[in-house]
Amino acid sequence: MTLSEKILARHCGRESVRAGELVMASVDLCLGNDITAPVAIKEFRKAGLRKVFDPAKVVLVPDHFTPNKDIPSAEQAKEVREFAREQEIVHYYEVGRMGIEHALLPELGLVGPGDLVIGADSHTCTYGALGAFSTGVGSTDLAACMASGKVWLKVPETIRFVVNGRLARWVGGKDIILYIIGKIGVDGARYMAMEFVGETIEHLGMDDRFTISNMAIEAGGKAGLIPADATTAAYLAGRRNRPVEFLCSDPDARFAGTVELDASQIEPQVSTPGSPANAVSVRELKGTRIDQVVIGSCTNGRLSDLEVAARLLKGRKVHPSIRLIVIPATQRVYLDAMRLGYLQTFVEAEAVVSTPTCGPCLGGHMGVLAAGEKALATTNRNFIGRMGHSTSGVYLCSPAVAAASAVAGEIVHPDDIA
Repeated sequence: MTLSEKILARHCGRESVRAGELVMASVDLCLGNDITAPVAIKEFRKAGLRKVFDPAKVVLVPDHFTPNKDIPSAEQAKEVREFAREQEIVHYYEVGRMGIEHALLPELGLVGPGDLVIGADSHTCTYGALGAFSTGVGSTDLAACMASGKVWLKVPETIRFVVNGRLARWVGGKDIILYIIGKIGVDGARYMAMEFVGETIEHLGMDDRFTISNMAIEAGGKAGLIPADATTAAYLAGRRNRPVEFLCSDPDARFAGTVELDASQIEPQVSTPGSPANAVSVRELKGTRIDQVVIGSCTNGRLSDLEVAARLLKGRKVHPSIRLIVIPATQRVYLDAMRLGYLQTFVEAEAVVSTPTCGPCLGGHMGVLAAGEKALATTNRNFIGRMGHSTSGVYLCSPAVAAASAVAGEIVHPDDIA
């Protein structure tokens, strides 16, 4: 079996499953946020349901429009808060104790290898970096799962990406996944599990792995998995009491396809407005003018992301034509960045530092674009109007490209200022 098939089989109580089968699986966690949970709560009540299946296995994190940007968002957050109190939800995290959900759950040790997690947010696939099968669902599916602890799934085929070779300077997980999406397109892995292996992946830290798995959905993937190894175990040490189980695909597992990549050929990538698949080398866009730079999100708001940005911004100023917004992904990341001096570096460079929030990623708040404006962002989506006005545009990139471009006032390779 593939890694995905092994995980799903265990959660169905079966010895094996195969791609294409329809299964009812028990989940380890189900997740909702301040946009999706209110809809799930409404359906939960409409169905006459009274209690969640397990208050310790439902996670609610208001993170999209929080701190509340207006009265409607405040009402949504209130609804989630009151439901959490009523149901005695163990894992409820809001302002002051929260983080962007897909950075927060791994940080707290709530997800581990071999787990099955569903979330009413498409980037739930992030937890695949820990060797879990995690995927996004709709709010009605979340309502059913909150009541039953089960989810109905079709076992996906798996497409395997074998990445070998030494990465060039400034190239990381974001560049790898943008490069892959650029090669296969936004539907190249439609309803497939994407499995990432190879010596390059094995040498990546967890933050880069989270970035890769996070964007599997942008290629149409159902999940994005990286087999657990010593790096995974080291990350989970002190976060999770359960032992780490090193599951991987069998040598004779059936894959829908295998894509082999030479990592040494990957340059820093930028996806031009409209689609994450519009990925090109940053050098092809040198000189492209931008108005705003965003460093953060569930894709690239972790400590190593901020470290790279701070290294490039140290002793420099943000270009006068640029607004630079930095958003640590969680309170712990914020505190660690403060202790290490990164936040001081950002402020001295004339950037603004926000509390953890999804904020501008979805055009919510803290950086909405006006008509015709262009943003360079470490976020995961750049659909038309994603970050604001329908005539605005978003370029996707790594923290290194974002920080260097904020200094230059235009899109540049980090080497151009380093």
